[in-house]
Amino acid sequence: MEVRGSVPPGQAPPPRAYEGAWRFTAPAVDSSVPQVRQGVRKLVADQGVPIDDDTLYGLLLIVSELVTNAVKHAAVLSPEVAVEVAVGADWIRVAVEDNHPFRPRALETDHARTGGRGLLLVKTITDEAGGSCDVTQTPTGGKVIWAALPLRPPVL
Repeated sequence: MEVRGSVPPGQAPPPRAYEGAWRFTAPAVDSSVPQVRQGVRKLVADQGVPIDDDTLYGLLLIVSELVTNAVKHAAVLSPEVAVEVAVGADWIRVAVEDNHPFRPRALETDHARTGGRGLLLVKTITDEAGGSCDVTQTPTGGKVIWAALPLRPPVL
């Protein structure tokens, strides 16, 4: 996320109650996909993150795609995947880490294929929401695939 401006020392506003970072692991098996998605949904609700329904649904779809990719493509070298959810004052970020060194790319749309477009979907969702996503290497040779979305509080 981009940092703009500065706050004099000692005058920074206190963090909001929903801000923080949470990290957990899950086995790299198919049944982890819905469990992780439900865990992220519960975490967002329990922390009181101010997120509108469209952003939440996009976030949960991103979680499903990233965990599915790790399960399908990295499980041989990564029996567990790590999931991190970080929330700032006006953004939410989800990251999935595995130990496989392959750095995937979003495939182009190919209507003849029935799969293989998960990262394209992640990129499209983040772009449309005004967020960002990327893949970074870990010091141990694995990778972290992450997506950050701006928070849009629900309209009451």
